[in-house]
Amino acid sequence: MGKTLFDKVWDAHVVDSIANGPQVLYIDQHLIHEVTSPQAFQELEARKIPIFRPQQIVATADHNTPTLNQHLPVKDALSRNQLKQLSENCQKNGITLYELGHQYNGIVHVMAPELGITQPGMTIVCGDSHTSTHGAFGSIAFGIGTSQVAQVFASQCLLLTKPKSLRVTVNGTLKKGVLPKDVILYIISKIGTNAGTGYFCEYAGEVFENMSMEGRMTVCNMSIEMGARGGMIAPDETTFNYVKGREFAPKDVEFDKKVAYWKTLPTDADAVFDKEYTFDASDIEPMVTYGTNPGMGIKISGNIPSLKDASFKKSLEYMGFEAGESMLNKPINYVFIGSCTNSRIEDFRVAAQYIKGKQKAKNVTAWLVPGSKQVEAQIEAEGLKGIFEAAGFQLRQPGCSACLAMNDDKIPQGEYCVSTSNRNFEGRQGQGARTILASPLVAAATAIEGKIIDITQQLN
Repeated sequence: MGKTLFDKVWDAHVVDSIANGPQVLYIDQHLIHEVTSPQAFQELEARKIPIFRPQQIVATADHNTPTLNQHLPVKDALSRNQLKQLSENCQKNGITLYELGHQYNGIVHVMAPELGITQPGMTIVCGDSHTSTHGAFGSIAFGIGTSQVAQVFASQCLLLTKPKSLRVTVNGTLKKGVLPKDVILYIISKIGTNAGTGYFCEYAGEVFENMSMEGRMTVCNMSIEMGARGGMIAPDETTFNYVKGREFAPKDVEFDKKVAYWKTLPTDADAVFDKEYTFDASDIEPMVTYGTNPGMGIKISGNIPSLKDASFKKSLEYMGFEAGESMLNKPINYVFIGSCTNSRIEDFRVAAQYIKGKQKAKNVTAWLVPGSKQVEAQIEAEGLKGIFEAAGFQLRQPGCSACLAMNDDKIPQGEYCVSTSNRNFEGRQGQGARTILASPLVAAATAIEGKIIDITQQLN
């Protein structure tokens, strides 16, 4: 029987197996940031255990960082202390750190791929649930807890039970205005937030084959929102072309050797998955969420469903919505384009194309937050900054920003925010804030109109 992409990468990294039990998996690349690493560093120091392979760790500052005046000392005492700790720990242990202001600084799941640190066939971990982003390259990438961060520090390995395999296939051609964010929101709305629990998901079919790497990263980023351990897309020419020439990618003959190996990774034709779902691209439309988990999504032209479920009712109460109503023409005061889901240059190009020559609605506060210093530089070099500023949008400095309310960029209580981030949980973007997840195109249109509109009506 053939092997899946997941099997091939997993099996190549097994160091040891326990009969009828977990396996010891070797980790190629460990990514860290300021939030989940301090306790792990403390644990190793207390036990007098050295960092085993510091050269396979890369650190960045992203979660707690301000997105304005990054050249000034960080005002928030907790954030300032966490950033200081990260700097000291990396210096002490010989770990590469891209701190605030560094040309390679950015959100961990944006800067690692754009630097060529993320490559096909790797195992990649980070103390952050959205590490699944890197699976877009055909790597096994997943988030880990603090105790597991310490495990990798000490041994460059993890003790794990192998997840089951799941495949989601989407064939056909996407309609105008439907972006990768809509594809993944649609999938989660159909299969639910628990469908992937215990599984590693592979995305297959024409829709993903035709996606850019940036789009694939958006999809894999949100695998965790369907409960999956991670998501993967088979590496192909699109992948190889993206990796080639990047700062830390293999060069020349070494690159050719790697590509020859990477071409062996896609799932074999006779491989069998534990669970499969299939969708038609023509059924997908621009999506918005109406509730307090990413599975509570509808087509932008649809209506909120009616369910006799206590948690469903509680969710609608929090959001101030009612079953059966449309999301169209809902007044919105905040728009956020950013996060590890949608803060790459492609996302800002899409937004700029729509925004150009238009003016932001007066009632809307619109934050555009690039995912890295390199994306920030591209926005300027391509003339997008002028488009955004002329339209009244506020272009901020790189960081996780308003995705998770761990910094200054919080949405006020009771306000709605159309957000390109990955989670719409209660209080995710600020205490009492109400989050509506959407694509960068829908978010840009909302900022211009001051309300949710059916973007497809303008694209016909």
